[in-house]
Amino acid sequence: MFGALSEYLDSIRARDPAPRSRWEILLYPGVLALGLHRVAHWLFTGELFFLARLVNHIARFLTAIDIHPGAQIGRFLFVDHGFVVIGETTVIGDNVTIYQGATLGGRNPTDGVGGKRHPTIEDDVIVSLGAAILGPLTVGKGARIGANAVVTRDVAPGSVMVGIPARPTPVDAAEKQRGFVQYGTPCSQTFDPSTQKLELLQCEILQMQERIRQLMEERDEARKAVRGAGPDRDTGTAA
Repeated sequence: MFGALSEYLDSIRARDPAPRSRWEILLYPGVLALGLHRVAHWLFTGELFFLARLVNHIARFLTAIDIHPGAQIGRFLFVDHGFVVIGETTVIGDNVTIYQGATLGGRNPTDGVGGKRHPTIEDDVIVSLGAAILGPLTVGKGARIGANAVVTRDVAPGSVMVGIPARPTPVDAAEKQRGFVQYGTPCSQTFDPSTQKLELLQCEILQMQERIRQLMEERDEARKAVRGAGPDRDTGTAA
């Protein structure tokens, strides 16, 4: 038991440079929330639903992290800071990292009947702050969900998703070879595809404006030249 706990704390330390010891990590709200969720999930699978919910509410009060007792969570989940919502039918793999403000939410079937309503998060996924993953979709292994992204469709393994709605963004080979990336959001010259298109259009507009300015200057100079040459032509005709 203590060996498994040490291994879990070391996995968090590998992803977070802030703690100086394992004891400090034990104070993390994400660690407490996950520990209480293990108890709540055990009660939930034993159909002690009220007690499971009671533990869930205590955990939410203490940590500001709301993990439904029915959620299935693998090894080494790291919820950084808190204010996270994880729905009932969510399935989370191993070594998943979730940052503050993220939501793994559900979309109810039209008939109101339960079922798989929440996402499946495979191993080694990073969900950045403010991201929302909604519905019974699958986020593939090693994917990264950028800050404030809204995911409503399946995500291919290893993808980096940004934007609303979230779309895959190009990642160069060096970026793909990197290990754990804090906050899971690309900080290089990688942009949301829609933003990139707007920037290209803006550049084209600026170029057109510059070209129009040049043409207007050429027109004005040509008019001045014609006006300046007018008296010379009159003089020459009179002679």
